[in-house]
Amino acid sequence: EKNCLKVTLVGAAGAVGTPLSLMLKLNPQIKTLALQDKVELKGIAADLSHICTPAKVETYDSKSLGKALQDAAIVVVAAGQPHKTDVKPEEMLKANAKVATEVAKEICLTCPHALIAFITNPLNAIVPLVAKVLMDQDAYDPKRLFGVTTLNVIRAKSFMGESIGVDPLTVSIPVVGGDGGDTTLPIISQSRPKFDGSAKERDELVQRLQSARSNVVDAKAGKGSIERSLSMGMAYSGGNFVNSLLRALNNEQNVIECAYVQSDVTAAEFFASPVLLGPNGIEKNYGLPTLDEKEEDALEEVVKKIQKDIDAGLQLA
Repeated sequence: EKNCLKVTLVGAAGAVGTPLSLMLKLNPQIKTLALQDKVELKGIAADLSHICTPAKVETYDSKSLGKALQDAAIVVVAAGQPHKTDVKPEEMLKANAKVATEVAKEICLTCPHALIAFITNPLNAIVPLVAKVLMDQDAYDPKRLFGVTTLNVIRAKSFMGESIGVDPLTVSIPVVGGDGGDTTLPIISQSRPKFDGSAKERDELVQRLQSARSNVVDAKAGKGSIERSLSMGMAYSGGNFVNSLLRALNNEQNVIECAYVQSDVTAAEFFASPVLLGPNGIEKNYGLPTLDEKEEDALEEVVKKIQKDIDAGLQLA
């Protein structure tokens, strides 16, 4: 018999939070879906309540974050500012560090044993910052804190499928490193089916993946705030990642996801790689697949950039 669990989504009214609420409402493994935001959620809750799935929707405002987190098995954090063309990365980090710190402190008090999945950007800096906040409160378990990088894997599968002309669902490709931009490294040499394009085509594929976020943000520029950020891809991948956590909590075997976690795989203290999930979070970090020479060189640069992001996050902790 499967455990039906409580999942709390912090930042449920945002560009990612709204479609992610729908993804979570559709998940039959969720018994209680607690939505929290500083913005009014009654409308979203009323809308979701018409969907005939078992998850019972509850809403909480900014004053009741603690109540929203009570008894949560999984906490998903999508609160904060999204990527926008007119907001400098440093400004976004400063604003979102504040939000992440507040949520992390409340998690320590209310549900220290929950699995915590952060979507809030910039992930490379926010996850280490949250780890530090939890550590300072004696509530840090590195096996339970994740930065959700699933979208990078989903994009890699889509772009690869398109490039070689196969159904993207049949593509397997490890994506390691950090989240977004030039810290994301697809390991094309290990893809299945094999990528047999030219060196130029391969470079284009890497480039396309690394610039995917800014391409969407640019394409949506100038249309209201929800349209100006990555919402649907992020919500789809967040929903997929939470589904994997739920399967692992229900003792399903062989649940593997790429996620940005504390790691000794490289010199960077946090790094995204495939991890095996279990009822207590990470059971095993599979680390790096075999890299070819080009990927080895790229990895060196990626690690330096990620460590710089990590340091920027820790300075705000």
